[in-house]
Amino acid sequence: MKALVLSGGKGTRLRPLTFTTAKQLIPIANKPILGYVLDHISQAGIKDAGVIIAPETGKDVKGYVKDGSAWNIKVNYIVQEPLGLAHAVKTARSFLGEDDFIMYLGDNLIGKGINTLLERFWNEKLDNLILLKEVENPTRFGIVVLDSQGNVAKLVEKPKTPPSNLALVGVYIFSNKIHQAIKRIKTSWRGELEITDAIQEMINQGFKVKAEKLDTWWLDTGKKDDILVANAKLLDEYIKRETKGEIHESKVEGRVTVRENARIVNSTVRGPCIIGENCLIKNSFIGPYTSVGNEAHVIDSSVEYSVILENALIRGVERLEESLIGRNAKILKNQKHKTLKLNIGDFSEVEI
Repeated sequence: MKALVLSGGKGTRLRPLTFTTAKQLIPIANKPILGYVLDHISQAGIKDAGVIIAPETGKDVKGYVKDGSAWNIKVNYIVQEPLGLAHAVKTARSFLGEDDFIMYLGDNLIGKGINTLLERFWNEKLDNLILLKEVENPTRFGIVVLDSQGNVAKLVEKPKTPPSNLALVGVYIFSNKIHQAIKRIKTSWRGELEITDAIQEMINQGFKVKAEKLDTWWLDTGKKDDILVANAKLLDEYIKRETKGEIHESKVEGRVTVRENARIVNSTVRGPCIIGENCLIKNSFIGPYTSVGNEAHVIDSSVEYSVILENALIRGVERLEESLIGRNAKILKNQKHKTLKLNIGDFSEVEI
């Protein structure tokens, strides 16, 4: 069993942040989304992974994943233009060979690992096992229709009139039969080779295709608000009270992780939240569901339900909420103002 991890694409829905980094590297609870995906692959015992990268952001992905040894995985990098998920499989054909593989979208987060999925795939000798979740907005996703016996009957990519509310989560397990199916499909109206078309072709050819409904949460991190929701969810589930930095005349309440060499001075930090390495929090309030990246400074400010990336500076901001602040960004306030809601890209500077 191999893994194919998709960490390419242009991330247009998260611009301007993704002009300078891959969306899969945006940190959730101070850890890149891609890191959680690789955790699941490693925990399942998979040792060989192909990582799909884009020409524009591949260098950043390589800089984070390196050789994969942090996850005990051997990594092969595969460059692909964003021409569809089935095209990604086609591009990775030489790496995949004739092996079974799990394809995992690098910007998806699910509330449990993939071990039980792999066991079902093997035990039932399937050609394809797809993971599904009921959603409120099915027009955004690939949608699956099940028959009365729970078998996969039909797949539609981002339908204008959805035939069901069961969305493809972004975790797929395939036998080598998928390559036959991809050879038979054509480019869609979107100009892409769709994985939904390929799976439909597998069904048409009589291959064993099954689905499993996810019984925990799933977060698709394609937009700013999705990032904030994912950040809150992971902080709520995983953050523990742990202090490795310095606390001076401050209150640290609830489940707060303070990393090495961080300094909290004359401030209140209320969990769940995480303060990264070498941060300075001074004369400020850091509210629940906030992640502050390494080297960031928050001075004379109030921040809540936000994601602050590395080396950002927030100073003199009376109230900052529901915001995603990029690396090296600066938010400086020189007069009173009401609550701000911002989506600030890397190396930006805002003075209000």
